[in-house]
Amino acid sequence: QVQLVESGGGLVQPGGSLRLSCSASGSIISINTMGWYRQAPGKQRELVATIPSGGTPNSVDSVKGRFTISRDNAKNTVYLQMNSLKPEDEAAYYCRARIRHVAIWSDYWGQGTPVTGPS
Repeated sequence: QVQLVESGGGLVQPGGSLRLSCSASGSIISINTMGWYRQAPGKQRELVATIPSGGTPNSVDSVKGRFTISRDNAKNTVYLQMNSLKPEDEAAYYCRARIRHVAIWSDYWGQGTPVTGPS
């Protein structure tokens, strides 16, 4: 079994910062690309940023210069540093990882962590 667990979400003021973490655990042989997605209420889930194993990170234009994705391969963990948060960044954030479990590569998702602003 493989599991992804996110943490770090919460309530944040506009202009504030949060750091999300997502750790993979279980019978993992290798991890390829890891990434963050988000889904706001009533909207489709959308890509935020990805980082391949040993490759160059990518992010969507709406977060460039504000969000930074990174990973610690020794810990099977991916991070998303979010700065200068805007109201439109409010969403549930999900991590996704392409993981080799036993002899099979599959995509796994975390359960999501909320990023919310003041009501």
